[in-house]
Amino acid sequence: MRNIILAITGATGAILGITLLKELLKTTAVHLVISSGSFPIIADETGLDLSGDTRAKLAEHFGNANLIYYADKEMEAPIASGSFKTDGMLIVPCTMKTLAGIANGYANNLIERAADVTIKEGRHLLLSPREMPFSAIHLENMLKLSRLGVTIAPPVTAFYHHPENLNDLTNFIIGKILDRFGIDNDLYRRWGS
Repeated sequence: MRNIILAITGATGAILGITLLKELLKTTAVHLVISSGSFPIIADETGLDLSGDTRAKLAEHFGNANLIYYADKEMEAPIASGSFKTDGMLIVPCTMKTLAGIANGYANNLIERAADVTIKEGRHLLLSPREMPFSAIHLENMLKLSRLGVTIAPPVTAFYHHPENLNDLTNFIIGKILDRFGIDNDLYRRWGS
């Protein structure tokens, strides 16, 4: 079974992180970190209140033994060390603050530290930055990370699959993200199919 780190940061688009988590748990052990600023956004955008006893609420909602949760201040977590083997990390959605921290080696919390470890160990890291429009600072930080091999995957949808609702748009984005990690999915109709 694959071992993947998923981080959800405090940007709008929390539904993307929650949908990705659901899909990953079908085939993967997920080491989940949720930034402290994400909880009100997750509750507002998805109706899922994970504040308080987050571990218990995640277990109740997802009921999956493949889910391991860490608070963003748990710097002693296994994922903070390069000796803990993973198949990579996804940050969906990714705030510009988190992206800047990673781009500049500022491992101020567990998300940034795990990303730093992922880069230094040469593992696959994907960031889905949620901001628009991008400033030159945002673009320079993304370019710096891209040159290091980090995948920058803003949540941009397409329309050739003729989406009928918000779930179709969300599933397209998550399907494309899973594709980058080589995880089979049928979340969207592919071009030419």
